[in-house]
Amino acid sequence: METIGWGILATGKIAHAFARDLALVPGARLAAVGSRRAESATAFAEEYAAPAAHGSYEELVSDPAVDVVYIATPHALHLDNARLAFEAGKHVLCEKPLTLDVADAEEMVRLAGAHDRFLMEAMWTACHPVVRELGERLRSGEFGMPRHLHAELGFRVDAPPEDRMLNPALGASALLDMGIYPLTIAHLLLGPAERLTATGDLSDRGIDLDVAVAGRYAGGALATMTASMTSYSSRRCEIATDRGRITMDDFHHPTSAVFTPYAPGPGSWVVEPGAPVEVTGTEPVLGQGYGNEIAEVGRCLREGLRESPLVPHQQTLTLLRQMDELRAQLGVAFPG
Repeated sequence: METIGWGILATGKIAHAFARDLALVPGARLAAVGSRRAESATAFAEEYAAPAAHGSYEELVSDPAVDVVYIATPHALHLDNARLAFEAGKHVLCEKPLTLDVADAEEMVRLAGAHDRFLMEAMWTACHPVVRELGERLRSGEFGMPRHLHAELGFRVDAPPEDRMLNPALGASALLDMGIYPLTIAHLLLGPAERLTATGDLSDRGIDLDVAVAGRYAGGALATMTASMTSYSSRRCEIATDRGRITMDDFHHPTSAVFTPYAPGPGSWVVEPGAPVEVTGTEPVLGQGYGNEIAEVGRCLREGLRESPLVPHQQTLTLLRQMDELRAQLGVAFPG
């Protein structure tokens, strides 16, 4: 597969960001786009020079020029969209979270296996060069033993009630849209959580608008994580170790991470910072980072893999189980 043909299923905001990064990835090309509205597909195809625009998802997955389908619809539609792609013989990269709950995610994984197709959740954070190098160096002990991680992601959502960000029927949830990122960075840097506890504020329609999560991880490491649809967070991730402190000013789209070592100073309560160590990744960041997940899918397909070692199915299912548990604690349930 010298050049892999991509089909983009849906034409919302995330699909536009994906298409921009796709153009930066060697060996990848935009083969087609599909939408439920022909005019939307045509406009998208013209903007990103896609050879084909389809007025239905069925037409998109039937396009012989498409090797892998990127699913960019709301969470509640992912399983049906993936089933459609698998039945047409296409591989799938599906936006995060993979589905609304772990039961549906397990079904999607089963379908991928039954059709012998590749499946990966579009968790670009796990493919990001900075995050990958930081995880490797942290696990090596170079920066000391991690004891506490804090990560936050939030922005104000001003949208009509029927918008996917606020509509329960489409899987609206601060936890699923924003909280998955702090939970993922904690999982990648600390390992699987041993215990998670959530508190939050719900809308009058029963969706979580603001969530705070406290977690305990292997070796007694702790994490505090927040997600919000009502306020603007710093988007920072900070990790305190027994040797110093690691900071990512924007862990959602990091350009680097910085470790600042600390050592005892002249007084009993004084510590002094040493020379900072910058972590930038051993590979280039492709665009906003979506390009790196696209490149990982291409690598896996060329090697004949059916899941990515960077975003394995088990990791995706583990994080969805965490979110199922946290939603239960918050009292959030989706229709049906």
